[in-house]
Amino acid sequence: MAYCRQEGKDRIIFVTKEDHETPSNAELVADDPNDPYEEHGLILPNGDINWNCRCLGGMASGPCGEQFKSAFSCFHHSTEDVKGSDCVDQFLAMQECMQKYPDLYPQEDEDEKEEEEEEEEEEEKPAECLEETAPTEATATKEEERSS
Repeated sequence: MAYCRQEGKDRIIFVTKEDHETPSNAELVADDPNDPYEEHGLILPNGDINWNCRCLGGMASGPCGEQFKSAFSCFHHSTEDVKGSDCVDQFLAMQECMQKYPDLYPQEDEDEKEEEEEEEEEEEKPAECLEETAPTEATATKEEERSS
C-alpha cells in the first residue's frame, strides 16, 4: 500500500508496483499566456517584453531598471532602417545612469580592451603568416617569371 511521510522540508512518497501499473489520471492544464509568473522567453505570446526573463540578467530591476526598460522597449519597437537608431537618447540615459553605479554595472577597463585587441591580433597572425611563408603555386610562378 502506498503512503507518504514528511521529514523536515521533504515529503517522501512510497508507492507499490501496482500503483505504477495503473494509468495516470492526472489532467494537464494549459498554460495561461497572460500569467506574469509563468516562465516564458523574452517576448510574451501577446508581443510584450517579458521583463522577468532570466535572459535579461536582472537589468530591468535595480537603480537603472527604468532607463534600461525605456531603451530596450524603444529598440524592440524600432522600425527604423538601422534598428534602434531612433533610441540613442534612451541608451545615453541608461549609460549615464550605469556610470553612477560602477559596482553594479562595471565598465570595461582600458587594460581589458588592450588585452582583447592583442588577442584578436594574435588570432589573425597565423593566417597572415601562412600567406607570407607559403605562397601558392600561382604566386611562385609569377615570382619566377619576374626574375627571368
